[in-house]
Amino acid sequence: MDADATDETHLRRAVELSLLSLGETSPNPNVGCVLVSPAGTVVGEGRTAPAGGPHAEVSALAAAGGAARGATAYVTLEPCDHTGRTGPCTAALIAAGVARVVVAVRDPDPVAAGGAETLRAAGIRVDVVEAAAARDAMVGWLTAVGRGTPYVIWKFAATLDGRSAAADGTSRWITSPEARADVHRIRAGVDAIIAGVGTVLADDPQLTVRTATGPAARQPLRVVVDGAGRTPPTAKVRDGAAATWIATAPGGGKVDLRGMLRELYEQGVRTALLEGGPTLAGAFLAEGLVDRVVAYLAPKLLGAGPAALAAAGISTISEALTLDVVDLATIGPDVRLTATVKGA
Repeated sequence: MDADATDETHLRRAVELSLLSLGETSPNPNVGCVLVSPAGTVVGEGRTAPAGGPHAEVSALAAAGGAARGATAYVTLEPCDHTGRTGPCTAALIAAGVARVVVAVRDPDPVAAGGAETLRAAGIRVDVVEAAAARDAMVGWLTAVGRGTPYVIWKFAATLDGRSAAADGTSRWITSPEARADVHRIRAGVDAIIAGVGTVLADDPQLTVRTATGPAARQPLRVVVDGAGRTPPTAKVRDGAAATWIATAPGGGKVDLRGMLRELYEQGVRTALLEGGPTLAGAFLAEGLVDRVVAYLAPKLLGAGPAALAAAGISTISEALTLDVVDLATIGPDVRLTATVKGA
């Protein structure tokens, strides 16, 4: 059904709440919920807590207390109908006496789906409005759950002529402090950061989320891809900042990137940020493993030096990967272009 103006207003707030949980909830989705009384007053808001904590609906019901009875719940994802580390949200909504539930996106997870039917069977009116903004806010989780591998964002910085470093190898800094700060915002919203071993050895990147006051409390898993067989097939270490997972090809050779992503999914990774060098980026693109591209373009020209992207299995212009630009913004003196890969 189409949402009316009132529904749109409250769903928009629910989406805002869901975005506040981005990067904190995996393997669960980042969901937002708003409870509105029959008189039109917001009586409770909630967003999904980190895994094991209350879901958005339960948090909103706790905030509302007795005012939840007869209220309408606006939720970005269909309430779950199963018991995991927490109980089903459907049961909580029914027990609280909610009269109506407005759902922005149906749940694609076969384990948790079916909430709308359970609520209707309990006499609660359920309207599914399929709000695009809610789907966009959860696109990483929705995509990952639908195929069993993480949603991959490739981020790179380059000059206007596509160079990721100068001819002498220097690459710090191509983009401005404002652009680099924006990268930390993106890192904060993913579950893992992927880099190639060559980039790690050459640049010694921290691959962590940092704020103006230091490292953030939550850090994504750092994934280092090494095709030289110099490390064990799976190793985990902790250096006080973030866990590191090393993917290798035993004995040297080509790393099974798709298999690596499947294993990361099993570890709870739903979104991953690919930051590691032109060779690894080319390999990901060649295998169709990139969903979104975020490019930071600096108003500089070098004329020589390594390109931002190496071989990606494309030999002619007709095979070029086509992107759909979804956002274009000025970040300090630089330009940030965000695009989705067609067919991904």
